[in-house]
Amino acid sequence: MIIAIEGIDGAGKNTLVSRLREAISREIHTLAFPRYADSIHAQLAEDALYGRMGDMTDSAYAMATMFALDRWGAKEKLLAAHRAPEVWVLDRYVASNAAYSAARLRDETVADWVYHLEFERLGLPKPHLQVFLDTAVVLAGARAQRRAADDATRARDAYEKDAGLQARTAAAYRALAGREWAGRWIATADSDMIIQAVRQLVGEK
Repeated sequence: MIIAIEGIDGAGKNTLVSRLREAISREIHTLAFPRYADSIHAQLAEDALYGRMGDMTDSAYAMATMFALDRWGAKEKLLAAHRAPEVWVLDRYVASNAAYSAARLRDETVADWVYHLEFERLGLPKPHLQVFLDTAVVLAGARAQRRAADDATRARDAYEKDAGLQARTAAAYRALAGREWAGRWIATADSDMIIQAVRQLVGEK
């Protein structure tokens, strides 16, 4: 079973995953995207975000393709997770590509291109539930700034520094959830509500 946790930078996804571990008796595995430590595609995208790949970040489609190929590199693990009785919680998944691309291009229809690329052409499995942790943009931005100040390895990249992009991305996530893009969604800032929804999904009411 796959549950994808989505949100803008600093939304509190790691904290939510920790709470899910405490609240659910079923075994939980986690996988975070992008896989910067393991994937050449993610590493190249990271280099681009820090200005080390020329004008690559100018193309939303190029960046989206790199992030999609990162997930494609984990395809067999994702397919196994989709079939498994255990719960796999993904820290960002395909919807992140759709939301950030829509925010960058100011065009919601690019989400359909991402859907076709990742779910149809690359054959990635759809999650059983997508969760948008709808944290206030100002609060999320402050958290991201504190995190960068406290940890030299977590310097903010070009996307994280762009407050306008983060706000548009949050709006894009809400739009995806509203039309149930690629399946079932829950969109809220209430972590208790999210935990209850996940408990119901896994049969632990």
